Amino acid sequence: MKHKITVWQIAGFIFTGLGGVLLHFLYDLSEQNPFAALFSAVNESTWEHMKLLFFPMALFALIQSRRFEETEAFWCIKLYGILTGLILIPVLFYTLNGVFGPTPDFINIGIFFIAAAASYFLEWKLFTRGNIRCTHSRIALLILALLAVLFALFTFYPPKIPLFSDPTTGTYGIAS
Repeated sequence: MKHKITVWQIAGFIFTGLGGVLLHFLYDLSEQNPFAALFSAVNESTWEHMKLLFFPMALFALIQSRRFEETEAFWCIKLYGILTGLILIPVLFYTLNGVFGPTPDFINIGIFFIAAAASYFLEWKLFTRGNIRCTHSRIALLILALLAVLFALFTFYPPKIPLFSDPTTGTYGIAS
């Protein structure tokens, strides 16, 4: 079982990495299609970069769930993993920018991959330990669905706080 989990988590990391890179460019490649904007980055804000992690991880979780049906805590573990990545992206980005000033793109790309790796590693640890209790799997799924709705909603109606501001243009959301 441990080997199966390891293979799935490595596949998830690769899927998320490739998916995140694709979603970074999808909005422009689709000629600013509003449907593509729902799940791809529409600007360079930290929030939009969090979408690049969330949607590939959520899609991979749906794929993976078919193979892990016997794992009672599956959706709770996935929620913990995704939340870890979503927290790490702004924490690492703002910490590095606060300490060193504006970071080059390769550092920002590295932050995405570090967050994805940490997410899948945490999930691997939780899956292989096997002692995670999850009495409310449906609540974990509901929280993930709510996050998807918030990512889509805030693309079109972002709060006017720095997390949602495009640092290159100073604009917010799809208007960028």
